[in-house]
Amino acid sequence: MEKRAIMQPVNPVLPKVGFTAERLLAPQQAMVAYFSRVSVMPPGTETVKFEDAPGRVLAAAVVADDDYPNAPRSLMDGFAIAARRAPGRLKIVAGVAMGVAPGEALTGDCAMSIPTGGMLPLGADAVVPIEDVRFEDDRLYVAQAVEIGANVAQKGADMRKGEPLLEPGRRIAAAEVGVLATVGATEILVYRPPQIAVLSSGDELVPPSQHPRPGEIRDSNRYAVATSLRAMGAVPRHYPTLRDEPDEFDRALASALAECDGVVLTGGSSVGERDRLPEAVARIADPGVIVHGLRVKPGKPTLLGAHGSKPIVGLPGNPASALVILEAVAAPIVAALAGAAANVSTVSARLAEPAVSRPGWTWYIPVALRHDGGLPLAHPLAVRSFSVSLAARADGFIIMGERDDLWPAGALVTVHRFLGGC
Repeated sequence: MEKRAIMQPVNPVLPKVGFTAERLLAPQQAMVAYFSRVSVMPPGTETVKFEDAPGRVLAAAVVADDDYPNAPRSLMDGFAIAARRAPGRLKIVAGVAMGVAPGEALTGDCAMSIPTGGMLPLGADAVVPIEDVRFEDDRLYVAQAVEIGANVAQKGADMRKGEPLLEPGRRIAAAEVGVLATVGATEILVYRPPQIAVLSSGDELVPPSQHPRPGEIRDSNRYAVATSLRAMGAVPRHYPTLRDEPDEFDRALASALAECDGVVLTGGSSVGERDRLPEAVARIADPGVIVHGLRVKPGKPTLLGAHGSKPIVGLPGNPASALVILEAVAAPIVAALAGAAANVSTVSARLAEPAVSRPGWTWYIPVALRHDGGLPLAHPLAVRSFSVSLAARADGFIIMGERDDLWPAGALVTVHRFLGGC
C-alpha cells in the first residue's frame, strides 16, 4: 500500500525549537486557515415532532402556511364601527363572538360589540375601545374622530402566506416552538446532533471517584468539556483516559474517529517529550494537523486538525485553559458540526480593576462578576496553570485583542459567559 503523504500544519513547530511567537497564529487567522482546508458539516438530518424540537437545529426553512391573522381582528375590547361614522351616535346591533365569523355585515350608523381578538365584520374598519364611548339610551356615542384601521390587526399583518419565518441553522427555543405550532409545522427537519468523542490524557489522572495519591489529580477536564459541548448542541461520548504512550494515542484516536463525528482531547497537545497528540493526529488523520499553536493566553498549545470532515481539537491540559479555548476558539467548529451559528452569551460590565495583556497576543482573561446596582463589575482573575477551581470562580471571560495592552478600571467590557453555566 502506498504510504500517505503527511500534510504539514499551516504553522509547523520546528524540531527542538518548540513554539515561537512568529509561528503562532492569532485565533482569527487559525479559523480562516482551518475552514479553508476542512469542510465541517452536520452528520445528517432527521424529522422530529415540533414539541420534541427545543434545542435542535433546523435543517429546512419554515414558511407561513397562511396569512396571520387570516382576517382583520380587534386589538381591544370595544365596538366595531365604520370610521367615517365618528364622531356620532350609533345604533348597537348584534355583537361579535370569539372564534366565529360575524353572521352579518355592519351597515349604516351601527356598531357591534367586539372582544379582543374578535373578527371584524364586513363594513367595519376600526374599533373604538369601550372606555372611549358612552351610552345614551339605546345608542352608543363616540365623541372623537376615529382613524381607519384604529385598534385593528389587519389580515397578514403578522405573517404572509409563503413568507420564510425560520431559516436553516436556527436553534429552536420557546419562541420558535410557538411559531411552529401557529403555522401547523408539527413535524420538522432538523440536523442530527453530532457525537463528539471526549478524551483526556495524562499519567497523573485518576477517576473522580478515586482519591488521588501525591502527584495524581482527578480527571476533571473531560466533564467540563462535555458539559460545554452539550450546551453547544453536541452529544459528548466519553472514552477512557489516555496514558502518555504513542500506541495508546493512535488506537484511541482511530477508534474515536471511526465511531464519532469529531474528537476533543485535553492534554498532550504541546511540544514536550510526552505530548503525543500532534504525532498521532499526523499519523492517523487525513489531512491531519491544520494549526498547532495559537498566539493566545491561555491556550498556546492548542491543536486544530481533521480527518476528512471530522474535526479534531486538542485543548490544553490546564482545566481553565481547556474550557476557555473550547468556547472562545473552537466553538465555531462545533457549531458548524451542529449546523448552527456559534452560541454566544455575553453581558456588559465595567472593570473593577485594570486588565493588562501582552501586545501582539490575544488574551482571554477570566472574570468574576459582582453586582452592586447598575452594570455589574468584572473582577479579573489570575490564570494559574495549577488552578482547577478558576473556571468555577469565574463567570466568564473578557477578550483583549492584539492591539490592547491596558484597560483601565471602569472601562466598559463585554463578558463572554461560559455556555455550560446556568
